[in-house]
Amino acid sequence: MAGLYIHIPYCHSKCAYCDFYSRPDDGNAGLVADTIVKEFRLRKHEFAEPITTIYIGGGTPSILPDRLLGDIVKGIGIDSFDIKEFTIEVNPEDIYPEKLKFWKALGIDRISMGVQSLCDAELKAVGRRHSAQTALDALDMIREAGFTKISCDLIYGLPGQSVYSWQESLTRLLDTGITHLSAYSLTYEQGTLLYARMLNGKVIPADDDTVLELYSILCDETAARGFRHYEISNFALPAYEAIHNSSYWNDTPYLGLGPSAHSFDGHTRRINPASVRTYIENMPAFEIEAESEIDRLNDRIITALRTDRGLELNSIPHKYRSSIERYARIWVNRSMLEYRGDVLIIPERHWMMADAIMRDLILTDSDQTDSE
Repeated sequence: MAGLYIHIPYCHSKCAYCDFYSRPDDGNAGLVADTIVKEFRLRKHEFAEPITTIYIGGGTPSILPDRLLGDIVKGIGIDSFDIKEFTIEVNPEDIYPEKLKFWKALGIDRISMGVQSLCDAELKAVGRRHSAQTALDALDMIREAGFTKISCDLIYGLPGQSVYSWQESLTRLLDTGITHLSAYSLTYEQGTLLYARMLNGKVIPADDDTVLELYSILCDETAARGFRHYEISNFALPAYEAIHNSSYWNDTPYLGLGPSAHSFDGHTRRINPASVRTYIENMPAFEIEAESEIDRLNDRIITALRTDRGLELNSIPHKYRSSIERYARIWVNRSMLEYRGDVLIIPERHWMMADAIMRDLILTDSDQTDSE
């Protein structure tokens, strides 16, 4: 199986925390749509595996006119695929019944909506265009349109966010009956408006103790409602785990189309230019990301340890395994890393320390030398 990712680069406006490639409408959306179809036809033979998932992300794909979205879906020939999951990312302000009906007719069966908060002051602080009520109304429409695979994003550690307001946002959102939740700790990425505000002293990041308390509330509340915490930032009711997104964590190949999209064929990673003009004029113009054997193993270590399935040590070549286990021992002794048979797992309660644990397990050239 393989996944297909389609990047729509357009947004109404840039959120203060966002560092993904996106831009306002430049009048080239039609050309981008045409180029995405052309790129697919040129590159589809890179993958021997059949495409079973499609994910349209961005940017904000929900702002794309129905005609252009239809051109893309029909142009890639979705009818020839055995699709298990077809997701589109949306923002609440773009949702209305006619558009939902059109998406459903295209074969889209999963909606991923950026909510981020159900507190209007917090939404305003990071430049979101919608209100809490707009998000709740959008969810009503999505359910009424017959969608059952409904995922929402929330962010904790937002400017001005309190323990109470986080609990309120989380509870109200879960009460709507969503089947999947992606929840992220706010990061201040260099180059974003939020990062500049932090440097200017206009925003003070939440302290570590507060973030940990918000994370604990998140884990407790989702568990009480039957959600499985299957990846650091992802929670799902049984059978509603994101099939496409899971491919990023288990080495499943995926083809990325559109400006700035990434691809992985199982061995090589390719990156499209983060420029609409360059993408249109020079397609295909991807760059190949040079990766050594150690680089690929480190990718596997990082992605696997982000999940509740953990890192299968038998997937690591024998010559590196002793190095990984040596580095792991100190965390195992601290009960922050566990062996479950031949699998290394970070317990959920310690996932907030995952970056520190994974840094210690990252392989270097000296590990290769020592093991030979």
